[in-house]
Amino acid sequence: MGDVYEIRTDLALETQEKMQEEHIDVRGVRFLEEKKPYGMTVSTVVIETENAAHSMGKPKGRYITLEAENLSEDDEDYHREISMELAKIIRGILPEKMVKKENLEDLTEGIEVAVLVVGLGNRGVTPDALGPRVVDNMFITRHVLQEFGKYAFGNVKTGSISGIVPGVMAQTGMETVEIIRGVVKESKPDFAIVIDALAARNTRRLGRTIQLSDTGINPGSGVGNHRNAINEKSIGVPVISVGVPTVVDAATIVADGMSALIRAMGESATLKNLGDNLDELGDSEKQELAREVLSPQLHGMFVTPKNIDESVKQLSFTISEALNIAFLGNKEDDWNI
Repeated sequence: MGDVYEIRTDLALETQEKMQEEHIDVRGVRFLEEKKPYGMTVSTVVIETENAAHSMGKPKGRYITLEAENLSEDDEDYHREISMELAKIIRGILPEKMVKKENLEDLTEGIEVAVLVVGLGNRGVTPDALGPRVVDNMFITRHVLQEFGKYAFGNVKTGSISGIVPGVMAQTGMETVEIIRGVVKESKPDFAIVIDALAARNTRRLGRTIQLSDTGINPGSGVGNHRNAINEKSIGVPVISVGVPTVVDAATIVADGMSALIRAMGESATLKNLGDNLDELGDSEKQELAREVLSPQLHGMFVTPKNIDESVKQLSFTISEALNIAFLGNKEDDWNI
């Protein structure tokens, strides 16, 4: 069948799962899974060595994934709980010198840091519009604090938040990292938080998963459109990435359908032997077969859910509220979003 098919995913959790499925033991990788209230699951993948990073295909660092089955549902109370949990994760992934341990769980007050929120993606393409919409919903404070001082909001502990939507190269003619580097040089934030849409290998994770990482981000890597990395080395300050998978490779959908067909064949008296033989194929082999079955025109196709408009809208509010809570404190007026 040729070279092994590379599963397109931006989620470290899915790479970890793939390693487990294929019984590959990668040293230098730690994994932890925690069950949280309201049906949330928080998984942490820590890549500790360069060899492990090479095997996983991702830089060293922490990758925290929050999963919730109803994340794409229109339920304000539920999304509020997600935002609160996400705010705790955001504080926990910040550089240690910026957040005291006692402030990790206590969200009643903000923290005095300067953060640049970067919304990556194309505002005109719905599956790629998550980043710009999150920035649209943020409570921007940097200009107010510069004008009136830290007591402007009646709270000594308030983060200085600035935001930018750099667009895509087709719109600007510039690499996104070049724009961000220039903004960082002028505004001098303590760190940057980069928001982007991701690609997944599992359809059930679309719109139901949020990944955070302290390693930065490679925009477009999940869909094979590699751009220059946005990380501490490239822009000069620590970079935290926040992303949600909104698309899946067409070959993944065909492979999922193939798996369902194989299970159905296993329950059939006449097709059981054929089903058992096909069932011996690993996930990578199934996806490679699916890739060959697809016509050449479909090899580069990515699919998104039909309710992506509403999903991106809901998720953008959930993530922006989490960021507001993390840096400004938990306010009942939701920061007038």
